[in-house]
Amino acid sequence: MAHVHLNNNMPGIVGLMMQWPHTARALNGVAEVLLQTNEGLSAAERELIAAHVSRLNICTFCSNTHLNASLSHFGKPARFIDVTRDSVTDGLEIRPVMQALLNIAGKVKESGRNVTTEDIETARNLGATDNMIHDTVLIAAAFCMFNRYVDGLGTFAPQQVDRYAEAGKRLAEEGYLNSVPIPM
Repeated sequence: MAHVHLNNNMPGIVGLMMQWPHTARALNGVAEVLLQTNEGLSAAERELIAAHVSRLNICTFCSNTHLNASLSHFGKPARFIDVTRDSVTDGLEIRPVMQALLNIAGKVKESGRNVTTEDIETARNLGATDNMIHDTVLIAAAFCMFNRYVDGLGTFAPQQVDRYAEAGKRLAEEGYLNSVPIPM
């Protein structure tokens, strides 16, 4: 049961967005800008960064939602992960530069100050551009906020892969701006 009263039975951030549409518009706008582009990083890779940071934050709802959005973009079958033991990259062939960027994202999850010059140079040597590094850090920082919002208010996370498969496919195909029915 959520720490706040919700007048809906939707899981995770969806329930919060339906309850507080004035913040939902802004949050969905941020997600749209960060995740729904193929500039430098593909949309699949962007979603994978979001899923990775969410898993590191032990946020079941966000990690599974964004993992399945990534899998949908990659054309891979849906899956459910246990955030305490599974990796979002299991079974995926990802570019070496993505491994370096996921490392940076993991450090941002702890503290932005943990990112070192060596981390950035490693990513650059594997082909990362300034835009890719910028977007990785911003996605990681944003998902720390999203994860804390979801878990800090005690929302529930379904345990059925089909719930996440459906949500991930919808986000991959339709994006974030209309992902939650928001009353005007």
